[in-house]
Amino acid sequence: RVMRLDPARPDWADRDRFVLSKGHACPLWYSALAERGYLDKRHLTTLRCLNSVLQGHPDMCKTPGVDMTAGSLGHGLSAGLGMALAARVQQRDYRVWVVIGDGESQEGSIWEAAMAAAGFKVDNLTAIMDRNRIQNDDFIDNIMPIEPVADKWRAFGWHVIEIDGHNMAEVVAALEASRAVRGRPTMIIAQTIKGKGVSFMENNP
Repeated sequence: RVMRLDPARPDWADRDRFVLSKGHACPLWYSALAERGYLDKRHLTTLRCLNSVLQGHPDMCKTPGVDMTAGSLGHGLSAGLGMALAARVQQRDYRVWVVIGDGESQEGSIWEAAMAAAGFKVDNLTAIMDRNRIQNDDFIDNIMPIEPVADKWRAFGWHVIEIDGHNMAEVVAALEASRAVRGRPTMIIAQTIKGKGVSFMENNP
């Protein structure tokens, strides 16, 4: 709905870029790529198998439609910023979309990228934070609290939109609204519940 892309040309120079910084969430992304026509749906049953095109973290050398190999948390926003700046240097008008986790937002590299993106006025960059309040070991507040997270992004100079991440109408509206922002990047904070709808898993680290 929102991205400019062509599954027949995954390396098209003018395509929008997508970075899943929280790369461990890639099974959902692989399903979306298969649904969109980047790969045969039969590959989905080979997740994490040896020689599969679908590794446990996205690999741009193996999976069509993947713009950044992910693994180390906290690096995706910096990579997305580099792609967005490259568009400016190359005089292309593509956008870069980056999904980050709130857990990886405990890392300093996220905030270095936040500072640089605003400093360079990179308005073709939209980040979406999956604000589920859980990281690898426990609830975020029990490890390293990040609130007031929206105020922090605003203080760094970003345009901030807060949404219900389970409401697709709000998700799409926020993504589309971010394209109209000029002179600064956009952060969409999507409030979510990890494992929503699964009784033994919902909001349970």
